[in-house]
Formats: sequence, C-alpha cells, structure tokens
Amino acid sequence: MQRVGVFDQGVLEPATGRNLTTGRADFIERAQTRGELFIEQPYGLYSEANQQTWRRLYRALAGKWEQHAHPRFLDGVTRLALDPDRIPRIADINRFLEPLSGFRARAVSGYVPAYLFFDCLRRREFPTTITVRDGDRLDYLPEPDIFHDLAGHVPMHTDPAFADVLVRFGEAARTAALRAQDGDCRRVESALKALARFFWFTIEFGLMRRPDGDGLCAYGSGLLSSAGEIGHALESPRVQRVPFQLDWVVNQSFEIDSLQPLLFVVDGFDHLEREVLRLERWLGDGRLDNVAPGEPAVSREDLRSFRPDAG
Repeated sequence: MQRVGVFDQGVLEPATGRNLTTGRADFIERAQTRGELFIEQPYGLYSEANQQTWRRLYRALAGKWEQHAHPRFLDGVTRLALDPDRIPRIADINRFLEPLSGFRARAVSGYVPAYLFFDCLRRREFPTTITVRDGDRLDYLPEPDIFHDLAGHVPMHTDPAFADVLVRFGEAARTAALRAQDGDCRRVESALKALARFFWFTIEFGLMRRPDGDGLCAYGSGLLSSAGEIGHALESPRVQRVPFQLDWVVNQSFEIDSLQPLLFVVDGFDHLEREVLRLERWLGDGRLDNVAPGEPAVSREDLRSFRPDAG
C-alpha cells in the first residue's frame, strides 16, 4: 500500500558489506529467502551513501513541510526528534511514539500482503521498510523505503485522532475479511480495490483544510515524503482538488508512477474518521461488492490474505 519520494547517484560500499539500498540489500534478500517478514533493523549495515540519501531527502523536504504540511505533522516531526542527519533507529522512534498514541513501528523485509498490513494498523503496529531508496531516485520511488515510512507516515501517528483513524481502517478491512469467507472471490477483489483506493486518496495522498481555514495542507505520506509531489499537489493548476466523496473515491483508479492529477480534500480529522466509519458500514452492507474496474490490480497474494483458501 505504501508507494512513493534530483540528485547524483549514491555510491555503494560493497567492500565493507554495508548497504541497505532498496533493491540491492543482501540482508533483505536473505530474510525473504528464509520467509522472514518481521525482522530487526540491522543499523550497522547502513552505508555512508545510505545516510547521505537520508540527509538530502530531509533537506529537500524540510522547507516544504513548513510551507505545506498539516501542523500536526510538524508537531509529530518534533515529538519524534527526527534527526535530519542520520537514519532513525526504529527502537528510538518507538520510545517517543508509543506513549503518545499506542502505535509502534515494526520493521519488515518487504511487501506486506494487504490484509496483514491493514490488520497491523488495527493492532496499532505500522509495518516499516528499513531500506533506503537509491541516491539517483530521491524524489520518486514506486515502493516504500524508510524515509517514506518514518518521515512520511509516522509523524502523523503521534496524533491520537489520526492514530484512531488508522485503527478504524483496520477494522474496516476486518469487516471485509469476515464477509470474504463465503468464497466469492469477485466480491473480495472489489472490496480490496475499495480499501486500497480509500487508503491511497487519504492516508497516502490526502489533502485537508487548514485548521485556521486559510487554504489546504497535506497530511498524506506520499505527498509528505516527495519534494516533487507535495509542491505539485498544492501549487499546480493541473491538479483537481475536490471535496471528499466516498462513492467517487472507492470507484476512482490511480497510478503509482506519475504525479497525481486528482486529490480529495477532507475538512478535518473528525471528517476523516466519519468517512472511515462509513466505509466500514458500506463494506458490511455489501455496497462495495461491485466497484469500478481498473487500478489498483489485486494480486493473488493480497486475495489470499483475505481468504487463505483462495486459489
């Protein structure tokens, strides 16, 4: 679910064996080969190039956060004591995070099947990628990395109201999973598309009215972890920014490899929570059994995560 992020290419350090670059980390490949999804963060494996990538990402975004991010996101950055110069240790993040909202980041070796990801949210756990994007792709990555997760997502998790929204979203996924037990794969696929689209247009790419009523701000992690996306989302005349409409959102396709042309605006966190509760009701009532076809595609792995017996 977490997709997303121009500068010269970072230099790997193969002689030392220290490297946690996305797509190039031997540690991750070994963990995946062993079938290990939840892992420890091997902090000593970050190369200097990895640390440099974090520094450059942070510096590219810090000013844009001040200009465009929701004030609660900025509060979260402060509360987590994010270091602009070093990749955070997940254990340190959790020492600040858990007392604030009960959430904790949990390191993973790669893609988390849809239902397992959503159910982690229900249990106040956030699956967190530990690798860092390559130095020549700082502004966009079609897959999560530690900057997207820890600097894009987790500051919002310090806010109890937003954390409760994530828990309710996990409950909505659980409602879909309970209905999936009757064996109707088509219905499960439709529910999965609805959940993924809702998550994309809120948690990943959501806009919100500023608390003071003066314009819009970003609270979605895909915006907050990409210097290109956040400016485009809030400044470009080519972006449609429309009031949130659940029936539109769950039927709206999206693409992960281009700047977003359509974004939805919620009035505040209370509004967002009401829409999550409505999503859950619609799932339970069967109103999302036939959403519009199109992206995102539903993989067999994701389908099985909702129905373990799916073929």
